Amino acid sequence: MKLYLRLLKFVKPHRWTLAAAFFCSAMVSLLTAAYAWLVQPVVNDVFIRKDGFMLKILPVAIILVALLKGLFNYGQAYLVRYVGSRIIAGIRKDLYRHIVLLPIGFHAKNATGKLMSRVINDVGIMQTAVSTVVKDLFQQSLTMVALTGVIFYQNWQLGLMAILAMPLATYPLIRVGRRLRKVARAGQEKIGDLTSILQETFSGIRIVKAFGREDFETERFDKKNMNYFKNVMRATSVSELTSPMMETLGSVGAAAIIWYGGYQVITGQMDAGAFFSFMTAAMLMYAPMKGLSSANNILQQALAAAERVFTILDQKNERELDPGRRLVPSLHGEIEFREVSFQYDGIRSAALSNISLKARPGEVIALVGSSGAGKTTLVNMIPRFYEPQGGTILIDGIPIQEINLGSLRSQIGIVSQEVVLFDDTVRWNIAYGLDHVSDEEIVRAAEAAYAHLFIGKMPKGYDTVLEKGGANLSGGERQRLAIARALLKNPPILILDEATSALDAESEFIVQKALVNLMKNRTTFVIAHRLSTVQRATCIIVVDQGRIVEMGRHEDLMQRDGPYRKVYQMQFLHTEGGESPDGEVIEPLSEGRNG
Repeated sequence: MKLYLRLLKFVKPHRWTLAAAFFCSAMVSLLTAAYAWLVQPVVNDVFIRKDGFMLKILPVAIILVALLKGLFNYGQAYLVRYVGSRIIAGIRKDLYRHIVLLPIGFHAKNATGKLMSRVINDVGIMQTAVSTVVKDLFQQSLTMVALTGVIFYQNWQLGLMAILAMPLATYPLIRVGRRLRKVARAGQEKIGDLTSILQETFSGIRIVKAFGREDFETERFDKKNMNYFKNVMRATSVSELTSPMMETLGSVGAAAIIWYGGYQVITGQMDAGAFFSFMTAAMLMYAPMKGLSSANNILQQALAAAERVFTILDQKNERELDPGRRLVPSLHGEIEFREVSFQYDGIRSAALSNISLKARPGEVIALVGSSGAGKTTLVNMIPRFYEPQGGTILIDGIPIQEINLGSLRSQIGIVSQEVVLFDDTVRWNIAYGLDHVSDEEIVRAAEAAYAHLFIGKMPKGYDTVLEKGGANLSGGERQRLAIARALLKNPPILILDEATSALDAESEFIVQKALVNLMKNRTTFVIAHRLSTVQRATCIIVVDQGRIVEMGRHEDLMQRDGPYRKVYQMQFLHTEGGESPDGEVIEPLSEGRNG
């Protein structure tokens, strides 16, 4: 009930529309009862008294009742569906927005497919409850009240007998409903598993085909699919119990009414018209009772979905958790880590341990280390994707937690190996996240990123719509669009996370030129395997197992017999003059985590 009342809170903005729908429902209920009431004059006046005038009037009255009922039925169905759909659209929007605002840690722990299932499948089930169930619960309940009035009007003793039998019919429905909610909750978890597999397989289809795992993935999907099928059949077996139960109880009630009512007609205590009117009202009550039973089944499934949706909505998002109240419109870019430590949930070893470093405005800090050493975790602390569990990070001397999250991230640019491009135009992708940007500014950013030339060769230039993930572009072209996006944002702080590691030598050369333009006058943190960037860095930091093991300029580190020199020598052992054909650093293997 708490869940359903919580759902009904979304109704408030549409209360007048819903009030109109309820008025229509009330009229449908009264007109349904009018059918039962009209049976008495039809039987008594037409068939028994053979009244010619009533023979002309009653058929017209029946047609008029049917016409009015149809009009009001259409009105209430349309209005309730409108309100229900608007409410669900609002819930789906709130859920999507809330998920987007949840911290990175939440997304790391929850599969994308399962989150998609919450937004699409669970909210879709709730839509049925809010529209269909609201209509049925209200209209069918009113119809039963109106028909009960007819029953008591015709014969209160028979009416009392019918009312006293209702609790006997209600109890098994409650038990069935509880069981159905439990089964429905499990079913929604399983549909989430299915969605997760679909998302994984379709997004990784190249790997699936490259390793010839189509049959394996099909079998994996089929197992989850069959689990879902079994759950559907369990839910069906539970929900379909209600119809035979209602029919059996209804037949027992009808038999009792016929026996007792027939006895009263025979003994003269009740006329035939009143009895048939009573029987018609009793028979008409079967439909709303069955409708309420069906609505209860739908409601139980919807409440299971609502539990899953509200579980997410009840989690505090980044803006709610953000302690930062300080708006800093213009950062200079001085960044200092003081004894910063961090550990991921469920991981024993620390991702970062007592990290201390300082970057002055305009400096380039290069992070070197094996995969899993903690480099990415370190730079993820700067935009507060993760919060330090120990120590402090300061930007321009201000503790990072005091800076408003939106204010902070608006002044940080990120270019990573995995470039995210959206199914929209080139122009829109470059200007992503920025409002009121002129075409001239977009072109200048593209030129500085060495992207203008290849954009000009595309079918519609800057208005060309990119395929999913930029599939119609090469790796270097995607990176240059990402660099153009960062240039247009013009942030004082820049993070380059292995931005050239996946490129061939020619693409890397062009992208490196674009990166030089991007890094000018910005405080830059570079995670790179390319020495062309590392060697020019103001400071090179070697990270291993979440700790800084060495730092300094390239020339200084080469004079020491430390990890950096060993990496350098391993890379250039076979070359003369210290330069490799591709400029790639081969880093030593190290037991690291969470990089």
